[in-house]
Amino acid sequence: MSKMSSEAAKPFIPLNIAVLTISDTRSLADDKSGTTLVDRLTAAGHKLAARAIVTDDVGAIRDVIRNWIADEGVDVVLTTGGTGFTGRDVTPEAVEPLFEKRMDGFSIAFHMLSHAKIGASTVQSRATAGVAGATFIFCLPGSPGACRDGWDGILAAQLDYRTRPCNFVEIMPRLDEHLRRPKAQGGSA
Repeated sequence: MSKMSSEAAKPFIPLNIAVLTISDTRSLADDKSGTTLVDRLTAAGHKLAARAIVTDDVGAIRDVIRNWIADEGVDVVLTTGGTGFTGRDVTPEAVEPLFEKRMDGFSIAFHMLSHAKIGASTVQSRATAGVAGATFIFCLPGSPGACRDGWDGILAAQLDYRTRPCNFVEIMPRLDEHLRRPKAQGGSA
């Protein structure tokens, strides 16, 4: 069997993805960025686990994210909005303290994609990502274009089990192994 046919035979594994829009001015009716993410993730075959809109408030953002981290029915959280530099942009401050592991490569890859489209203006985004409680969290800027770029250029492939040489789906079962590992016998506690 050739390498191509064995990879093509791998099944698609749908993930449960929650979408959080962070905005003081948006409602579900006019949330273009959140809708862009929902449309793309469902078109790819994933399931929308939850969707919400919260204001640019650290406590409100953390409450929603913490609930989704604790929810076994949520594999991935995508946020849109609040990643800029104005006084109300607090998404990284709200979410990054929840990370057990930060994913610096996501920000780098996002900025590379963004730079190709908007040039040096990409430095005005603080897109970030990490893992918490075996849940992947990706924080994107609040524009539909940035959400398209983040999904199409990074997330669509990394959230697809068939992507080679590696993807996030294949490591999901091991994200919480440190929480399940028994203490060594005879070691100090």
